[in-house]
Amino acid sequence: MPKSWDQKYQGARPAHVAVLDKPFAGLRAGQRLFIATPALLEARIRAIPPGQTQDIAALRGDLAREHGADATCPTSTAIFLRIVAERALERMAEDPAPFWRLIAPETPLARKLSCGPDLIRHQRAMEAQ
Repeated sequence: MPKSWDQKYQGARPAHVAVLDKPFAGLRAGQRLFIATPALLEARIRAIPPGQTQDIAALRGDLAREHGADATCPTSTAIFLRIVAERALERMAEDPAPFWRLIAPETPLARKLSCGPDLIRHQRAMEAQ
């Protein structure tokens, strides 16, 4: 049976910095790559004030600087953001992480979400009022 979004969220490895042994994502071997966690990304999403948005690339840059790395892994970040978003969708009646403040509706990630880009547009419009 596949893992639930919550199980994926809870089962993530701790955040860490990896030294690359070969080139990856525009980085050279020997450079430092920060690998976040879904919980860390959720905390950053929750810190974005209502009605405001943040760019994922800018967030990755901030995380890399804060953790002494040359970059934050774009692949794991996208995977973890999907986990946070899908988990939030399952908790919409509770206190969902406002992933629409970070995931733009026109991105490939938004199209992969079970809600699609329309919910992101709707939530952004609601917060803009």
